[in-house]
Amino acid sequence: MAKKLSHYDSAGRIKMVDVSSKPDTLREAVASVRVIMSAAALRAARHNPKGDPLEIARVAGIAAAKRTAELIPLCHPLLLSHIDVQANFCKNGVEISSSVRTTGPTGVEMEALTAAAVAALTVYDMCKAADHGIEISALRLLEKSGGRSGHYHAKARRARERVKDKE
Repeated sequence: MAKKLSHYDSAGRIKMVDVSSKPDTLREAVASVRVIMSAAALRAARHNPKGDPLEIARVAGIAAAKRTAELIPLCHPLLLSHIDVQANFCKNGVEISSSVRTTGPTGVEMEALTAAAVAALTVYDMCKAADHGIEISALRLLEKSGGRSGHYHAKARRARERVKDKE
């Protein structure tokens, strides 16, 4: 039996999920994204005389996680107890991961995904002068724990993404 989407009532109208009866539990989520850019843009980003674009991306990701409920209409505002955003140069761009934690009645998957996405957009903004063809790809939830649905751990990356890594 297919699972029902949670943000609709029985008549098919949009609704915010009522979490008032759910207990507060420790909830964590980890997300990742890739920013793929030309070799020239990557060199420029690594040797930027004005500072490290990855640090501003980390700060932007942290700020974005805290504002997720303002950006995604049906997300609950949450008191986040921990946010970590890591951005690292790799062979063809930047790999970004985010980790978010709360103790509350609903999960932090959207906050982790928002943190990673905004950090990636910030890298694009900081590097677009060197390469307007920068790609942001593979935004995904890697792991989540806590709550009624339990633990989720993403399967290995798809073969298509592994091929792109080798190019």
